[in-house]
Amino acid sequence: MQIYNTLTRRKEPFTPLVAGKVSMYVCGMTVYDYCHLGHARVMVAFDVITRYLRHRGYDVTYVRNITDIDDKILKRAEENGESITALTERMIDAMHEDEARLNVLPPSQEPRATGHIGDIVGMIETLIGKGFAYPAGNGDVYYRVRKFATYGKLNNRQLDDMRSGARVDVDVHKEDPLDFVLWKAAKPGEAHWSSPWGDGRPGWHIECSAMSTCCLGDTFDIHGGGPDLTFPHHENEIAQSEAATGKTYVNTWMHAGAVRVDQEKMSKSLGNFFTIRDVLAEHDPEVVRYLLVASHYRSAINYSVDSLVEARKSLTRLYTALDGVDTAAQMDEAASPYRDRFTQVMDDDFNTPEALAVLFELAREVNRAKSDTPEKAVGLAGELKQLAGVLGLLTQTPAAFLKGSQSQGVALSETAIQEKIAQRQAAKASKDFAQADAVRDELAALGIVLRDSREGTTWVIESP
Repeated sequence: MQIYNTLTRRKEPFTPLVAGKVSMYVCGMTVYDYCHLGHARVMVAFDVITRYLRHRGYDVTYVRNITDIDDKILKRAEENGESITALTERMIDAMHEDEARLNVLPPSQEPRATGHIGDIVGMIETLIGKGFAYPAGNGDVYYRVRKFATYGKLNNRQLDDMRSGARVDVDVHKEDPLDFVLWKAAKPGEAHWSSPWGDGRPGWHIECSAMSTCCLGDTFDIHGGGPDLTFPHHENEIAQSEAATGKTYVNTWMHAGAVRVDQEKMSKSLGNFFTIRDVLAEHDPEVVRYLLVASHYRSAINYSVDSLVEARKSLTRLYTALDGVDTAAQMDEAASPYRDRFTQVMDDDFNTPEALAVLFELAREVNRAKSDTPEKAVGLAGELKQLAGVLGLLTQTPAAFLKGSQSQGVALSETAIQEKIAQRQAAKASKDFAQADAVRDELAALGIVLRDSREGTTWVIESP
């Protein structure tokens, strides 16, 4: 298996620290608002990675943190007139609902920053003792960036090329503009915890260093996150953790691609900002998940109505292959070449687009076998469902997906559709074929496609 390592900027053979086990930490959400499409991208990408590693037989410990104390949280709670706890608990519940609807499995551990204050304070004390950090006169504690000789290695940046600006806080209490905060002194009325430097709360970067090493040890296999976290967040994590422990922090760094909306960066100022629940209110969650899986995890995804239409059409092809076949039966050895190719492409840095291409080839084989060798179709369909399950797809019954639901924008109820089918059958019985065709065309215009067979007429949805 090969994985692209952001640190080395190349694919590398993956060899876990402990044979048969994988330790992975992914930066989670700051829970001051509902999760958006960018969060969904990271959730689904690392869910697929976790599923596949387990499919390959690894015992995976997947840790994804929750930042439940932060400037944004304090500001939002004050704006809402609610406590920090009320806000964060409400947002965490909403996050879990969104994940479940997208068929994202829960992480093995979900540590919260407020539950690790002692670990955070302990790491800061270690950094101060080693000369990598210093308490300032205002009650804050800062990290000495220039003391860490390899600072910038994740992003291939040189210290002398860095300037204070948009990504570097300027503070008169710092020894150097590049230094970043580890502990923030509490302002009057703010949530705070006690520390050797006075009441305050942790900086964002130190939270992840403390939580990851507490849950997974000083060195672990994989660290992941969104594309915007490489600098300064992950760069600072490396500096903090390696200075504190004297060991390599992470062996493989992985970063998911960004989400664009109609080829533009998603932004509230552009009016193209969507929460996960906004999207799932109008589209089948599995269609949204398919869209997120269809691109390689490191590639940017373009979210648009057209892309969702194509995602639904693609899923429809897969579900149509399963329709009418018992997928619970024993898999056929004829499917083995498809398993082997699926494994080969997924072993190559989790290449989900190529994995889906294998599934479509397998679906075509199922369709051919349905008419020629029905018993073979059963085994092939079982293999299709199992391999798709590694990607978190094809979890519904074919009938449920192909018929869709009112939440997907279908203009007629199932009862009304059946009435239309009865009208068409009556027209055909009276040889009024023009009227029968008119009913079919009327339904087709609504995205409802009729399928005639010896057993009768069924229907599926082919609209987004």
